[in-house]
Amino acid sequence: MRIIDLHCYPGTPTWIESQGPYPAELARYWKRDWVGKSEDDVVAEFTGAGVEACLVALDLETTVAAPPCTNEYVHGMWKRHPQRIIQCWGAVEPAKGEIAMIQARKAIKELGFIGFHFHPIMQHFAVSDRRYYPLFEEINAMGAAVMVDVGTTGMGAGMPGGNGALVRHAHPEHIDQLAADFPNLKIIMAHPGWPWVDETTAVALHKGNVYWEMSGWAPKHFPGNLKVDIRGRLQDKIMFGSDYPSLPYERILREWDELGYKPEVMEKIMHGNAEHLLGL
Repeated sequence: MRIIDLHCYPGTPTWIESQGPYPAELARYWKRDWVGKSEDDVVAEFTGAGVEACLVALDLETTVAAPPCTNEYVHGMWKRHPQRIIQCWGAVEPAKGEIAMIQARKAIKELGFIGFHFHPIMQHFAVSDRRYYPLFEEINAMGAAVMVDVGTTGMGAGMPGGNGALVRHAHPEHIDQLAADFPNLKIIMAHPGWPWVDETTAVALHKGNVYWEMSGWAPKHFPGNLKVDIRGRLQDKIMFGSDYPSLPYERILREWDELGYKPEVMEKIMHGNAEHLLGL
């Protein structure tokens, strides 16, 4: 079966550096070393797992003064390893204003990306904040997609004051508003959305332009209602993502298999829904 991983980070020292003060806390959060690997080692992990990866750039420059893991960086990895990396999500910081607009246009028109990934908690904003709607208008006009984190995150977890970040910025109510205001914008919610899983489910079901990928969680820990909905009313909305390198592929793929979904449901989750929505 084809496996499209919608949510992979580069996993290299450049990506680690772009996280600013967070790696030490992430190591505690994930209970393992949080260090970069070589590009070849990262691609070897994709190959070993049999996944086709969509890389995610990261830009937290405004909030933590770290050098970004740029769109050009992930684009370079894609072009060097097209057999395993099939697309990229760009990173722009809404707070950068016109600079973000210029970067967005370049990412789509020159680099050929499918869209942009936003981290509302770490980037200190809510996607429903109308101050940033010109950026979403630009993205929408280009026909690009957005992937937006919902629910809590390991970034800042355990740090004093969460390093100034607000978990509420990733509440699904902001997706609900964005989807209503941009009904033609393709929106993918990233992660299961805890502690607002039911609210996240409601948004996915109510908004026809909203989809959902389950990265960053071991499948065996998905809440019971979500496990039921994935095999039923959410099966045309759910897509596979790993949040690489957060959890080992062996564990993620094994636990997805252990959920016991019918083959036709797994085909949709692992590749069919992403193919339909994003043309991958």
